[in-house]
Parts: sequence; C-alpha cells; structure tokens
Amino acid sequence: MGRGVISGSQLAEFFIASITIIMVPGPSVLFTLARGVAWGRAVAVLTVLGNSIGTLVLSVVVAVGLGPFLSHSKAFSVSLQLAGGLYLLWLGIGALRHRHAHAEAMTKREAYRPSNFSIVRQGFTVGVLNPKSLVFFAAVFPHFVDRTKGQVTVQLLIFGVIFSVMAFLSDGTWGMIAGTAREWLSNSPQRLVGLRTVGACVMMTLGVLIMVGAVTS
Repeated sequence: MGRGVISGSQLAEFFIASITIIMVPGPSVLFTLARGVAWGRAVAVLTVLGNSIGTLVLSVVVAVGLGPFLSHSKAFSVSLQLAGGLYLLWLGIGALRHRHAHAEAMTKREAYRPSNFSIVRQGFTVGVLNPKSLVFFAAVFPHFVDRTKGQVTVQLLIFGVIFSVMAFLSDGTWGMIAGTAREWLSNSPQRLVGLRTVGACVMMTLGVLIMVGAVTS
C-alpha cells in the first residue's frame, strides 16, 4: 500500500514514536483499565475495539483535512507541532496533578454490565474524542511526512491505519491485564497512581521533545 510513498526509515521512526505515545496511560488506556477492573477481559477488549475504530475515524478526518495544508506550508506544520507539544505538556501536568483522583475512580466496581453494542459505542466515543490522539495526529504525524514525495494525504492515511492497529494491540493487552488482575488493581489504588505518574511524565517529556524538534527542524 505504501510502497514508494513511505520509506523504511520513515516507518521505523514513526513506529518508535507511536509506541511511545500509545504506551502512555492516557484517556483510552485508563478507560480500558477501568472497564477491565469493573467487568473483566471481554468488556475491556470490546472497549478497545470501539476505541480503535474511533481512533481510525479521527485519523482519517485529520489526514484529509491537513493533507493539502501540509503539502504547501512548512510553517503550518511547525506551528502544529509547537501547539501539539504544548498541549501534550499541559495534559501531562494535569494527569500528574489529578493522579490520585483518577486512580480512586478507576477502582470502583460496578454491578450492571452494559450491552456489547453499548460497550463498543462508548469505546468509539472515547477514541474519536481522545485529545491525546488528536494532538498526535495533528502535531506529530506531519513530522514523519516526506513532502518531497508528494501524496501527503496518502502518507497521513497510512500512518493513521498503522497507528490504529498498533493502538488496538497495545490497549487490548492493557485490557486483558486489567481483566485478569481485577482484584490486584482494584484493591490498591497506589498501583494505579504509580501507573498514572509514569504516564504523565512520559507525556510531558514527549511534549517537550516535539517542541524542540519543531524549532530545530
């Protein structure tokens, strides 16, 4: 699909950056963990399915909308990266400040299990409205686009598909772990606080690196 449009080096760099952002416990991962703790593995995986579909839709919208602008304006690309870096930094600071409240909310066990359709629909909503994914698509994707090859929109679409598949595999693993270790997680909010703290630090670091990269590129 991407032969002649995206090089191997582009894919390698994009893979590393994607793994970094996907592994950060942002809204999607935390929502999946909460579902896994509350209802088990099946609900967690269905949540991830809906979330990944929402992420894919979001990536397509961003790719189609940004492609023409990125094709003709490097300044626009740099501005997006700076804005995205600042926003990731802000999200990381917020996650660090509220890590205890988030952890306590995630340990609550609920008796009522929603229908499979509702689970997927709710996961989709979280995915398509996930600010971390939106920032990543809008601010980070342009960094890996080779404007000299043209077909910028196609490059962005390929990146979006790759990212969505990677997110499904990673978040699905988180969901399976949460569903399997329900008692271990729900009985110790401190474990979730630690997870949230690490995620916040990674998010802030990534935001700074994106801004530095935008200025020095």
